[in-house]
Parts: sequence; C-alpha cells; structure tokens
Amino acid sequence: MQKPYKFDVAIIGGSYAGLSAAMTLGRARRQVVVIDSGKPCNRQTPHSHNLITHDGKTPAEISALAREQVFAYPTVHMHAGLVIKVMGKDGAFTVMTEEGQNLEAKKLIFTTGIRDIMPEIAGFSQCWGISAIHCPYCHGYEYSEARTGVLINGEMALEYLKMIRNWTADLTLYTNGSAEFDQAAREKMLAFGAEIVETPIARLDHENGYLKMLHLTDGTAREITALYHRPAFVQHCLLPQEFGCELNPQGFIKVDEAQKTTMAGIYAAGDNSGAFRGLTGAMAAGTVAGARLNHELISEEY
Repeated sequence: MQKPYKFDVAIIGGSYAGLSAAMTLGRARRQVVVIDSGKPCNRQTPHSHNLITHDGKTPAEISALAREQVFAYPTVHMHAGLVIKVMGKDGAFTVMTEEGQNLEAKKLIFTTGIRDIMPEIAGFSQCWGISAIHCPYCHGYEYSEARTGVLINGEMALEYLKMIRNWTADLTLYTNGSAEFDQAAREKMLAFGAEIVETPIARLDHENGYLKMLHLTDGTAREITALYHRPAFVQHCLLPQEFGCELNPQGFIKVDEAQKTTMAGIYAAGDNSGAFRGLTGAMAAGTVAGARLNHELISEEY
C-alpha cells in the first residue's frame, strides 16, 4: 500500500460543487485533494443553461474549463478514483480509494450528488436530461410552446403543472395510473387547458434521447416533445450516512447555513444536500463550504 499523503481537506466528488470548494480552499492556500470517479449525474445532458458566461455549453465543456482553472493552483491536487471507505475523526480522517490508496486529511467535504431513480418506462432513461427533464429553469426555454407532458401524480401535481404552464400551454398531465388528487385540483388543471391522462405509459419512442412518441398501455400513442418528471432519488454515495451524517426528511444530507453536516469536520455541498438542482446552486454551495471550512481551520489554528 502506498504511503499516505496529508491534506488540509479532502473533497470527495469533483463536479461543480466540489471544484468550487476546491478553488476557494486552494486560493486560501490550503492543501486540497479532489477525489473523483468521473461519473457526473448530468453527463447525458447536451447543454447547460441559466449559467451566465457559459449558457448553452455542454456540461463537459464547463467542467473541463473549471478543472483547468482549479488545478492550475499548486495547492489543489486531483486524484482519479472511487472512495470506498472513510475512517478517523475530525482533524485526522483517512479516505481509502478502490485502488488501495489512503489519503489523509484534517477535514472532508462530500460533493457526491444524488442518484435519480428512473420510472420503469422503456426509453425514459435514454431521454433523461435531454428531453425527459426535471427543471424548467434549466431546460424550459428550449421547449417553449412545445407539446409537453408532465409525469407526476399526487398532491404536488397541480403546483408542478402550474409552473410548467409558464413555458407552454400545450400541456398533458400523465398520472401513470389512477389520479391521486382531489376534484378541486382536477378542475383547476382543466381550467387552464391541461389534459389529464390516467392510462399508464408503456414506452417512449425517441431519437438519440429526443422524444418523438409516447405509447400508452391501451395501445394509443401521442406525439410528444418534452416530458417533465421529478424522480425519486437516493444518495449517490452512502459513506456520509455510514459515517454518521444525518439526512433530513427529504433524503438530503442535513447541513447548516455553512454547509456543515452533523458530524464534526465534515461538510457537504451540491445536490446531495439541497433541493435546488442546478449548476449555479451547486457552485454557490461549494464556495460557501470552502470558505466556511477555511474559517473553521483558522479558528482551530489560532
């Protein structure tokens, strides 16, 4: 086994939140290592939007430029690999990678994201992030006035449908089974022109992830261009939970305003700890985590 390296901070996850935290800490002259397995959740998304200076670029383009700038700082180091175990305590953590490397750090930041659980509909996962989408602020403009479906059921259906109505009036709500909302909600949806379809979805036809046709289990088919959905999710990395970091009722890592978890010396930022899914939110959280962690180190040093 190789000799351990010592760092002020080990950042587990090298996407937008992790890179933002790394730049903040690197510029604070902290020795930082970013450990990344190279599987960002948005790797299938063709374009990123609502990010000034980078609007319309691919996630890979943005990430590549970010890495070039972040790792230009001699205080920031990159380690490609998958973290499989975390040991130790505040001030003396050991991070073990799949390759058998041990990396030692005083503090940890988890920027490991979440894993979406895809509905069991043939073709859906191939369209996810392309034309099957979750966020109108990220993708809605490109599908303005397009033939749009919203895949959701339950009491949140009305609010989600009302939000998507801002981008298109050509709306169909697909409950994928019997509707689980009251008559008052139904009447409000119908009042602003939405159609409600309760027949389950059998499959989605697409071309390279771009939707063409939605097939229902009764044998009928409908043309469709975009399909909004808010999938259930689990933490992409279970190590924070296994180490004792609490989750909030929504399933995110519980953090305070400084992005500090319930375990001493451990911070979390990005999709794993906040409901606002977007590049700007992840970057902001990473910056906050890096700055506040640096202040924690300063307070311990003096």
